[in-house]
Amino acid sequence: MMNFRLFFSIILCSVLFLTGCVRKSSNVETIKFSTWGSASEMAVLKPIIADFEKQNPRVNVELLHIPQDYFQKLHLLFASNLAPDVVFINDLNLPIYASRLEPLNNSLFKNTKTRRQYFKEPIETLSYKGQIYAVPRDVSNLVIYYNKDLFDKYRIPYPKKNWTINKFLNTAQKLTTKTTFGASYEEDIYYALPYILSYGGGILDKDLETELINTPNSQAGLNFYKNLANKYKVAPKKSQVGSQTIGQMFLDGSIAMHLSGRWMTPKYRESAKFRWDVAQFPRGPKGSIVQADASGWAIYKNTKHKDASIKFVQFLSSKSNIEKMTKSGLIVPARIDVAESETFLSGQPQSSQVFIDEIKTSKSTPISTNYNRITDRLNDTVFLMK
Repeated sequence: MMNFRLFFSIILCSVLFLTGCVRKSSNVETIKFSTWGSASEMAVLKPIIADFEKQNPRVNVELLHIPQDYFQKLHLLFASNLAPDVVFINDLNLPIYASRLEPLNNSLFKNTKTRRQYFKEPIETLSYKGQIYAVPRDVSNLVIYYNKDLFDKYRIPYPKKNWTINKFLNTAQKLTTKTTFGASYEEDIYYALPYILSYGGGILDKDLETELINTPNSQAGLNFYKNLANKYKVAPKKSQVGSQTIGQMFLDGSIAMHLSGRWMTPKYRESAKFRWDVAQFPRGPKGSIVQADASGWAIYKNTKHKDASIKFVQFLSSKSNIEKMTKSGLIVPARIDVAESETFLSGQPQSSQVFIDEIKTSKSTPISTNYNRITDRLNDTVFLMK
């Protein structure tokens, strides 16, 4: 039987070869860079890598693009001593890899001025036990996408700033007809979390050990969310969604309000045949609170190419390159100067400022090494109960 490490090395080399980003030279220092991302993301990223190599002719970047099962495959890379030098990572998985990543407090974030370039929330969420482990690319939050044509059809005012969760429910009820649901619903704790947080609950306490899902506040928020489908019937149950996605139902007019993130913007820009916009998540008893997640670039702790890796991360996170990544509409940039520019704010949705405003009222979710296991368990249990 073929040795597992040898087999995995062959697979890895094949992937790297297929990326087309390998330059061969005995005088070139090679760093490996792993990331997920769609074809459209890669179309933006690859020219950026080419620009870096052009400006740094002694450094070659081997791009390891893993579009599916990213963290499972990344785990194998670390286990096989094939860890990339630069790792694209998110906060939900950061604690699992923190011991193998380079703390950046005394290097890339040594200067207070550098920290001030970013919203504090993605800095916090990409930190673990007091150390910053990644330079933020984006901050992810959830907003309400809504179909303006449907609002106009039923003469319903568009959502206003600071609208309440009861107003949201009332609006969803008015928008629900024989052919349309007023709101979206997914049996995933991720989409229930804004409701839970806005009722004063959570998943984990700050000690990273105490689970909060059974506290009265958490249950109140979770029950409100489940009642959208089960009691009020203003949102589709899983059986009513069928093989469609919630995004597809929003595009075909079957859902009037869709809770989702910035990543849906490119698709809606391209495919929506109606007028649409975004609104902040409604205000619950404890406020309008959504989770502040983030993704960014980390550096392998034991890399043999630390200086080149730092230089590459600095290049990726520069203002001009974040602007390139922002133009597609895919991300909410973590850099304040890009987020507050026309690069982000212009075009659809008209109310992109909502994403920025929500950052200020969002909450960095406490995440432990067991967080994904906890949420997987909750997904298997909490939605079974009516």
